[in-house]
Amino acid sequence: MRIGVVSDTHRDKTILPMVVKSLEDVDLIIHLGDNVQDVEEIKKIYKKNIINVKGNCDFGNKCPEEIFKEIEGVKFFITHGHKYDVKYNILNLKYRAEELGADVALFGHTHLSGIEYENGIWFVNPGSPSVPRDRYRSVGLININDGKITAEIKLL
Repeated sequence: MRIGVVSDTHRDKTILPMVVKSLEDVDLIIHLGDNVQDVEEIKKIYKKNIINVKGNCDFGNKCPEEIFKEIEGVKFFITHGHKYDVKYNILNLKYRAEELGADVALFGHTHLSGIEYENGIWFVNPGSPSVPRDRYRSVGLININDGKITAEIKLL
């Protein structure tokens, strides 16, 4: 299974077709918030499943702030990250992921892409395709093959 991960699209409708094109071969897209309204735009192009959580800029939206979900036998902790102060460090996020028994923790909020593997947990931040802070418009890719997880950042 291939999973595309995107965060912090911030209502940039011009970038959404490029995001979907870069993820056209994935089985599932996970949107990590800011702005969840963009999920409706993505659904117009991408016809497979989308999971999303809300971020700190998603006021009044009723979707969850975090999701814990098993996909293909892999336990995912899905959050925007602002509640865990990820702009400073990911220590609080790590504690929560460990507490939940997650195999993968997905988060955004920082607009900086990155992948860490620590204590058996993948921590993946796809960055931002519309307002990157590391100069790289990006999304994330998670591959699950016979229970083996790999993660990568894909530049747009």
